[in-house]
Formats: sequence, C-alpha cells, structure tokens
Amino acid sequence: MNPNRRHFLAASAGVIAATASGCGSMARSAPAKRKPVVGQIALSFHAASGSIVRQLLAAQGIETEVKEAPHEKMFEMLGKGEVDLLASAWLPGSHGGYLAPMASEVEKLTVLYEPYTLWGVPDYVPAGEVAAVADLKKPEVAARMTKLIQGIAPGAGISRFSREIIKEYGLDALGYEFRNGTQADMEQAFESAVAEKRWVVVPLWQPQHLHHRYKIRELAEPKGLLRGKDQATLLIRNDARHLLPASALASLRRVTLGNAAMTELDYLINVRKLSPMAAAADWMERNPAIVAGWRG
Repeated sequence: MNPNRRHFLAASAGVIAATASGCGSMARSAPAKRKPVVGQIALSFHAASGSIVRQLLAAQGIETEVKEAPHEKMFEMLGKGEVDLLASAWLPGSHGGYLAPMASEVEKLTVLYEPYTLWGVPDYVPAGEVAAVADLKKPEVAARMTKLIQGIAPGAGISRFSREIIKEYGLDALGYEFRNGTQADMEQAFESAVAEKRWVVVPLWQPQHLHHRYKIRELAEPKGLLRGKDQATLLIRNDARHLLPASALASLRRVTLGNAAMTELDYLINVRKLSPMAAAADWMERNPAIVAGWRG
C-alpha cells in the first residue's frame, strides 16, 4: 500500500476512535482496498509480461497477487472477476474467441508486444527443399522429416491452428501427427531433434526463448491458418479500476515491451533459471530509460 495512503488511514482511524470514546460508542474504520489480482496464462512468457506489470506496480507501492491457469480457465476467471488484470490476451486471433463473452466488461490498457504463431524448421534443413508448409508433402521431404509434431496445451492458438494445418494440407495422410503436451515437451522434442540433426517441424510462436538460442526458419503458410500477428493486450476489468490510483493506470497504459524484450525475458526464465519476478526486475534495472518512460 502507498505510504501516504497508509498514513491517511491510520490517522483517520485515530480520529474515529477518539470520537467513539468521547460518545461511548464503538466505531469502525473503513476497510482497506484489497490487492489487485494479476492473471497470467500458465506459460513462461505470460509470466514474464505479468511480472513486468507487477514489478511496475510494486515500484509505486502497490502490492499485487498473481494467479495462473491454462488458456480457457484463465479467461473464465477473468469473466468471473477472480482476476482483475490479465497479462495478456493475444487479440484477435489466438484468444479473441475466449474474450468475446466478456469484451464489454474489460478495458484494453495497452499492447505489450505483437506475437504471432509459426511453423518452423532448424536452419540446417535446406531452404531450397523446405520453405513452405506445402513442401512437407514432397516425397523426398516426407521421407526425412520427423512425423511427430510436438505441441503444447490444446487451448493455445498454435495448437488449434496446427491441427487445422495438418487437416487442410492433407499431412495426416502422409503420417504427420500433431500431439498436445506441455511447453517443456515441445522444447525437448525440438532440442533432441537438433542434437541429432534430424529434420523436424516445431509449432512455435514469437516471442519465445528458443529463438534466442537457435536459428529457426519460418515456413510460409499462404492459406492464413496461422492467423498472422496478434496484439498481446493488457486487460483490466472495468469494476477493478478503482483498485489502482490514476497514476498507476496511466503508467500501465504507457507500457510497451516488444518481441525482442519478451524473448530476452523468456530466456532469463527458461535458460538462466530466474524466477519471473527476478527476470522482470533484472530487465527493468538494465533498461532504466524505457521504464522511466512508462512511469511518466
């Protein structure tokens, strides 16, 4: 809580207590505001952006709580008011359908970065042979490519889109299979293939820390099934704005990160093994001019 606010409440309580003592009746001070709850989808890069938001608020003396959940569940929690802010919703492609039922109940505070989904291959796979999704159907490519395409949770945009691609391009008829799993499953499958120099497709997105460590070439997908760029949007429920002072809301509306910063934050969490809050603090300390612009 802001120190000035704490002092004000303490002083007010003293005045009320003195008045009650003089008239022989019991008085109650007004209840303090509860902590805002920041929601984030249970993936590392969402934790990264959520922690930037929390660290920025903490620097202004505002304590927060955090809740994590899979994609669909997190939007249910937002709709029920179980979280006050969401960092973040990928709009309109990946999460637009989840947000639609409660769109009138939230404010879009700012766009944190511009993510997009992709199918990629390691750069040692020759571009002359595999440049587009359709190239996976070439007999000479299908003979060498790992048929299992390891993905993440079923509610993720890249998972839904990947299943569409398998069907629309007829890749299932050639033995290709998309499998859901965890982020760790997806990363391990890719890194194991790279270690063995196997040809492999990775269903991925930008920003993501694998791009910080490997050269991954995006495959052209002209049918538009990957939906193009989204806007990773910080949301706040309309009925929760009163939990933050106007100055804090103004700061949040100025926050921008960009894909490069998000990739770096994701690297700090997954490779350097910093906690999301420590990664956010580290990044903010090394980028004081950017953070000063947010604060205004």
